[in-house]
Amino acid sequence: MNNPEVQAFQELENAVGAAVDQLKELRSRLDQAQEEGREMKEILRKFTEGEEEPSRLLTRLKALEAENQELLDRLKIGREGVERLLARIRFLEEQS
Repeated sequence: MNNPEVQAFQELENAVGAAVDQLKELRSRLDQAQEEGREMKEILRKFTEGEEEPSRLLTRLKALEAENQELLDRLKIGREGVERLLARIRFLEEQS
């Protein structure tokens, strides 16, 4: 037979364990948020002190977007060529 005091103690122990786990999780999340805050401060410092000129970054971003689009177009053309070759191979296999 379970003693009510023992059961109450086990429930209290479980509640304390859950609270400790939650505190550990919150500490971890706080540490992560503080690190992200430091990173954001550093990025902001770079922008405000002129290390990274925003107009230069925007120009670079546009160039990278154009390059990305060109690569996507080339991949599409290459994929179409591969599909044509595979169709030819299948046709030749069927003829054999």
